[in-house]
Amino acid sequence: MIEMELSKIVITETSEYQVIWLREKGGQRTFPILIGIVEAAAIDRKVRDLQSPRPLTHDLLTSVITSLGAKLDRIVVCSLQNNTFYAKLVVQHNGSTVEVDSRPSDAVAIAVRLDAPIFVEEEVLQHVSSRANNEDTEV
Repeated sequence: MIEMELSKIVITETSEYQVIWLREKGGQRTFPILIGIVEAAAIDRKVRDLQSPRPLTHDLLTSVITSLGAKLDRIVVCSLQNNTFYAKLVVQHNGSTVEVDSRPSDAVAIAVRLDAPIFVEEEVLQHVSSRANNEDTEV
């Protein structure tokens, strides 16, 4: 697994999809993930430290995790299938590790709230890197 960081959020209100960019921590590899406007706004709101008057969905999930005495150990973008990224929340609770299936956008939104590290499986990173290189060489 490779540790990544959120490097950029691109919000275009006239588009159905928004983009978050993950960058290899201490490295050069980056890649985009298309996400919805709600998730992009939730990530952007936290990055800018903007508070909402009532908890939004990602805030609620964050509260549930912490209220149960659990800790978000990390999130992992674990696979890419048919141009769809898959992720999981890795949660520590009562000495056990629980992995919860998640969309990458939701996982990132929760990770930024709980200051949890973001990881990507090497296979996924290699696949998106090779795809980007192939797109660069096409004429």
